[in-house]
Amino acid sequence: MTQSTQPKPHRKFIALILAASLAITGFSSAPAQAGNDVGKIVAGLAVLGILGAALHDHNTRDRRREAVTRPYRPHPAPRPLPPRVGRYDLPAQCVKHFPNYKNGRNLVARNCLKRNYGTVRNLPQTCKVTFWNGRNNRTAYKPRCLTKHGYRLVNR
Repeated sequence: MTQSTQPKPHRKFIALILAASLAITGFSSAPAQAGNDVGKIVAGLAVLGILGAALHDHNTRDRRREAVTRPYRPHPAPRPLPPRVGRYDLPAQCVKHFPNYKNGRNLVARNCLKRNYGTVRNLPQTCKVTFWNGRNNRTAYKPRCLTKHGYRLVNR
């Protein structure tokens, strides 16, 4: 949070009032009289109290008005990602457990990616693994390798 170096308007007003009161007291220096001093002191305190209350009301009224007049806006619906970003989001539902690959590992299934992602041929070839599952060769992708290449596994 940065603080502004400019004085606030109410502080300028208070400074103006104080400067005017000091200037006036210098002009009207007369010998003290016992009867009128108490009345002047009470009147001066009353004026200062009224000014302070007006400033306080001014400051709190602005805040209350902001809180009341600010329109209620529900959160906007999230927009879809642009194609250049969304192309790196892979469906997390394609992560499957393959027990025949290195004693059971989680891999991203290629057939599932073909159904749900589309551009499987653009995935990095270094992440591609082929293994024998007992009946035929299966092709899948290593999730950690895909993550290192900038892909994310997201739930859609």
